[in-house]
Amino acid sequence: MPIYILGIESSCDDTSAAVLSDTEVLSNVIANQQVHSNFGGVVPELASRAHQQNIIPVIHEAIQRAGIRKEDLHAIAFTRGPGLLGSLLVGTSFAKSFALGLNIPLVEVDHMQAHILAHFIRSKHSEEAVPRFPFLCLTVSGGHTQIVRIDDYFKMEVIGQTIDDAAGEAFDKAAKIMGLPYPGGPLVDKFGKTGNPKAFSFSKPGIPGLDYSFSGLKTSFLYFLRDRLKEDADFIENNKADLCASIQDAIVGSLMDKLLKAVKLTGIRQVAVAGGVSANSALRRAFTEQQELGVIQAFIPEFQFTTDNAAMIAIAGYFKFLNKDFADFSVSPYSRSGNRV
Repeated sequence: MPIYILGIESSCDDTSAAVLSDTEVLSNVIANQQVHSNFGGVVPELASRAHQQNIIPVIHEAIQRAGIRKEDLHAIAFTRGPGLLGSLLVGTSFAKSFALGLNIPLVEVDHMQAHILAHFIRSKHSEEAVPRFPFLCLTVSGGHTQIVRIDDYFKMEVIGQTIDDAAGEAFDKAAKIMGLPYPGGPLVDKFGKTGNPKAFSFSKPGIPGLDYSFSGLKTSFLYFLRDRLKEDADFIENNKADLCASIQDAIVGSLMDKLLKAVKLTGIRQVAVAGGVSANSALRRAFTEQQELGVIQAFIPEFQFTTDNAAMIAIAGYFKFLNKDFADFSVSPYSRSGNRV
């Protein structure tokens, strides 16, 4: 008999629910919050209120699309953290109530672990290979940039991470400096496709080891544009594609430099990428190029599993369910995770 897991994701501004039958996705519903575009970033209070409005219809639709009854579910998996506490509380509270009402186990999931385990989600008729243990994963999102060594489904160790800003923040900040609307990262990718990535040069930080830093790159980009705009008020508009391509090249280049260093240090050639920034076309292309050179065996997730979604929560919940790793109903969410994901 298949095991049906309902996953609930509410760590930031997307309310999502998914149903998995073992590792196969039956449904994956996401409700986006458009209100934040008016403020240039996510407003936590507005996010939690929108989750309260969205969570019941989203879960109802996920169960309907899956073609099952709620009584068929074996467990409820939910994002415990990291994320916005107000948003996490909505998902946590609903998950507890739903699991209690159905008298089924509750499974807590770490958001960053789920991004990594998304590589084990199977879409219908999918025949793509999954990574074998051990493998490395570059997890890149709006709030996190990490290189993680994965020895088992829940034996993971962060071996490199940003000491300040995340790569996703660097993309969004660069977009904001250029006057692009929020969220700016996808727009940098879009305009950069027609630009010259070598048109402008931005220095990469010389951080030792496997750690990252992006704050200096953001400052360098800001000062570069400030000086150019003094000479030409239309500099950004006249060079938008090249600017996007160049800053993107600097960010992706920095990510890949440390990742390839980790490959050499560990001897692990199976390398995955996960998180919202893994949707970036330049980063995906860099992974493909390194695979074609024979440096790594690359694992790149489907686009639908790159950004925050409940299918990744459900797959993590599935593996925890098999281990009978259930949460106590007194569990509370957390905003930050430690050095182990």
